[in-house]
Amino acid sequence: MENEAGEPAISELRVKAEISQMDRIRVFLKQSLGGLMLPEEEYNQIELALHEVCINIIRYGFPGRSGEIYLKVTADEGEVKIEIRDNGIPFDPSRAGEPDLEAKIRRGDRGGYGIFLSRRLMDEFDYRREDGENILRLSKRI
Repeated sequence: MENEAGEPAISELRVKAEISQMDRIRVFLKQSLGGLMLPEEEYNQIELALHEVCINIIRYGFPGRSGEIYLKVTADEGEVKIEIRDNGIPFDPSRAGEPDLEAKIRRGDRGGYGIFLSRRLMDEFDYRREDGENILRLSKRI
């Protein structure tokens, strides 16, 4: 999927960091990747990874205040790249440890899998903090 100049297509979205915006994010991703004709399994992996990252930002990134999430999707026939920016509290998800899955299952823990899943589902998972923003880049070769 390229624009008229032969460059990868770029889609951008800015939303409030609120659970109510998750449907809007889902529709945005579907529209951004619709022209690629991705196999359903690959699309679902990308969608789940983005969902988990955004949910974590919404739940934990802005304690006691509101915020925004900025998304940029770049897609071409070989790779999907998603940049997620927020000005929430600094948090580097790439440094989060691997969960003890067996212990979590035994205890019946329902949460704490989002970062783990996102890292496993995507080919690249890179974080940096710049100018007061968390910037996470996800990519998947398609």
